[in-house]
Formats: sequence, structure tokens, C-alpha cells
Amino acid sequence: MTANEKIVKLTAAETAAKIASGELTAVAVTEAHLARIEAVDEKVHAFLHIDREGALAQARAVDAKRERGEKLGPLAGVPLALKDIFTTQGVPTTVGSKILEGWLPPYDATLTRRLKEADVVILGKTNMDEFAMGSSTENSAYGPTGNPWDLTRIPGGSGGGSAAALAAFEAPLAIGTDTGGSIRQPAAVTGTVGVKPTYGGVSRYGMVAFSSSLDQGGPCARTVLDAALLHEVIAGHDPLDSTSVDAPVPPVVEAARNGDVRGLRVGVVKQFRGEGYQAGVLQRFDESVELLRELGAEIVELDCPSFDLALAAYYLIAPSECSSNLARFDGLRYGLRTGDDGSRSAEDVTALTREAGFGPEVKRRVMLGTYALSSGYYDAYYGSAQKVRTLITRDFERSFEQVDVIVSPTTPTTAFPIGERADDPMAMYLADLCTIPVNLAGNAAMSLPCGLAPEDGLPVGLQIIAPAMQDDRLYKVGAAVEAAFTARWGHPLLEEAPSL
Repeated sequence: MTANEKIVKLTAAETAAKIASGELTAVAVTEAHLARIEAVDEKVHAFLHIDREGALAQARAVDAKRERGEKLGPLAGVPLALKDIFTTQGVPTTVGSKILEGWLPPYDATLTRRLKEADVVILGKTNMDEFAMGSSTENSAYGPTGNPWDLTRIPGGSGGGSAAALAAFEAPLAIGTDTGGSIRQPAAVTGTVGVKPTYGGVSRYGMVAFSSSLDQGGPCARTVLDAALLHEVIAGHDPLDSTSVDAPVPPVVEAARNGDVRGLRVGVVKQFRGEGYQAGVLQRFDESVELLRELGAEIVELDCPSFDLALAAYYLIAPSECSSNLARFDGLRYGLRTGDDGSRSAEDVTALTREAGFGPEVKRRVMLGTYALSSGYYDAYYGSAQKVRTLITRDFERSFEQVDVIVSPTTPTTAFPIGERADDPMAMYLADLCTIPVNLAGNAAMSLPCGLAPEDGLPVGLQIIAPAMQDDRLYKVGAAVEAAFTARWGHPLLEEAPSL
């Protein structure tokens, strides 16, 4: 194994420790990951833009700090792949859409700024479903991303680029966003760790909006501890975001270092299995539940009947909010402008720009949302969906009176072949069956690997759900499961992932 290969296989925590001690320089670490990207990303297509010069400049600044004897943060010098939905000053931010092709934001998102202040090295921007609308990263205007486990299969979505970058060892850390499962579902199908923090736990300022009451940025990594370290960097109150929670960040790193489930009550929801679930996924989930029992947890059966309505409610609420949020892309203020030859009205230019700039899935959701919000249909569709949302929230509240956390499969199947569901939106939407209820209620959730499905040898994810502002429970349970699983069967990504 070459020196660069050894570097890219390190965890984020190990990398930071070696940089802090002087065993490695931040520049050497950054160059190793840039070399890895150059070697494999033509096949994977995890990145839309590589900020080589910016990344090396950040790394040099970290090394200069260490040489001056300044204290380095817990992730100083560690490379990161940033989902192309967060504004980054002077660096292209496209949200996977032609309508923002070439746009250079004049400011940093709060999350981007916090990463820079923590001396995390941002390698570049990752591929995603256009405006975060999708479950496969096939809806990107710049082409699909491949799953490093099998490049003919999807890496999940909308944050498939971030998850694929981790699984391909192009970066030890990544950032995703989760509106209905877009951090957790890619994590599940790539054998990585992804966390959706409590809604409002991470600032949305500078994150291009899809569905404002559902969107949430969060950490992606290869281990639970690495995710916790990143979570602590990006979380916290932000006065620039009116939905930001003004409360202390839960002690997620401490929880990740002290994983333990003894005496915890763990809920299993009967609605999270049945028709449409792959046999191998259920097998690995049942093994995970049994592992939790062996580790000292009490398993409690739960009935949450409103969860069966979550998918329908989500696909009314999210499109309704997106139809409002995407109205700003009119071809008049920034981004793409089509048909402005002096002979057309502003309305015509806007229509032509949206026709050229938005892809089919974005148009589908905007039209669905506009219809759901229209006069005469608002109460029947959008209003009814919000009532279902309340029922789902109440089901969670009742459940968390009985249990400390809830577990489920993260997604009903392993990664499906690219193109298999492209012409069947309903089949595509079913990929988020287990993840959507969490977003509707605003709770916290994590996906972590729980083995490979026996029928296809592809990763399976275990979802852990915690009440709002109890994010530390995710890491306490996740760390215990990860340690026990690795001791018994080995880490699937670190020991069994195929080489590219």
C-alpha cells in the first residue's frame, strides 16, 4: 500500500490527530485526497467541482498554525466533500441544475463558514439530484454518480455525490442535506454513516431551499465518531436562520466516545416492514435488533398507524414548498437567462429560462405543488397533508413515551441499477419509505452500516431515530452498534468494499 493509499484510508479522527502531532502535514493529506479524486472520480463522478487551489491554501494555513504553536481544532486539516447546495464564496454552486450553471455566490453559507473557521479543508462540491429532488442522483443536470460498490448502481439521493465520495475514499468527511432521507438513504446504500440532525439544529442560511419546513443539513462520514466530530462543528444557533433552534448543541462527541445501550428501550415499528422490503435488508435488520438485545437493550414493539400515510403527505407538502421556493429562479436576477433578445417580455424570458434550466423531476414537483396550493384544492390536498403531519408527530410523541430510540431499516432495498426506476416516479419515491416520517416530525435520525445483503452483496443501513434535540442518543446507540458489529463481523466498508 502506498503512502497516499494509507492516508486516504484513515478516519477523520486519526487524520486530525496525525496532523496535530506533526506526523502528517495538512498539505500532504490534501494532496493525497486530490490524487485519489484524480485517479477514480472519472468513474464515480462524485464531484461537480474540485477547488484544488482553495483546498491547498486552506491546508497550508493549517500547517502554518501548527508551526506557530497554535492550538488546532478537532478536525483541523481534515478534507471534506461539500454537497453543491451550500453557497461557497467564489466557488460554483449549481444545486445540480443548469439554471445555476456558472453562478459564483458572493457569500458563504453559515455551514460553509463554520467549516472554514474550524480549519476543515473543503475539497470541492459534490453531485446531487437537481435541487435535492430525487433518491438516486440520476436527476442531476450533470449526469449520474455511480455507487463505488457497483458503478452500475445508484449511490442514493439526493446526496449521492457526498456518500459516493466517502465510499470511494475521496474524502473522509462530507456534508449532505436531508429533506425526506437524502443523507440517510445514500449512507445506507454506500455503507457509510449519515445523520439528519434535529430540524433547526444546523443552520439553513445559505443552503438553497427545496422545502423549507423539511430541509436539514447534516454530517456524513465513514464512522460514527467522525460524524459526531463534524456534527459538533456545523451545529448551533444561527441568528441568520429564523428556523434555527436557540439551544446548546447536544453532547454528540461525548456520546460517540461512550457508546452503550444497556438499559435503553429500543422501539421497532411494525409499519417499517412488509411488502416491498428486500429479504436481505430485513434479515440484516433483524440481526441488528437481536444484537441490540444482546448488548442489553430492551426491545419494544410499536404501532404507528399514521406512518402509512407519510409518503403521500410528504409528496404534497414538499412540492408545495418547492413551488414557492423555486419561484425566485426567473432568469432576471441571477443564473441562466434564455430568450432575452430584446423582442420578448419578461414573462416570456422567465418561461423560456425555466423550460431550459429546470429538469423533468423539478418541473414535475413544481407543477404538483402549484396544483396542491391552488384555489379550491388547498384544503383538500395541502391542508389535509398538514393534518397527517400532525398525526405522525403525535405517533412519534406517544412512541417516545415508551422508548428512548426507534430503529428500522433505512431503506427498503439495497442500491438499484441506474435507470431501473427512471421512468417510474412512484417506485423511486418508495426508496424514502422509512426516512420521510422523521422529516415530517422534525426528529433526529442516523443511518449506519449493518452488513451486506446476502442476495447481492450490497450494503444495508440501520436507521436510528431519536426525539428532537436528543441527537446524542443517536451517537450513543450508533457507536455501541458499530463497535459490536465491527468486533463480530468486521466493518463492511473498510474491509469488504471492492476496489475501483
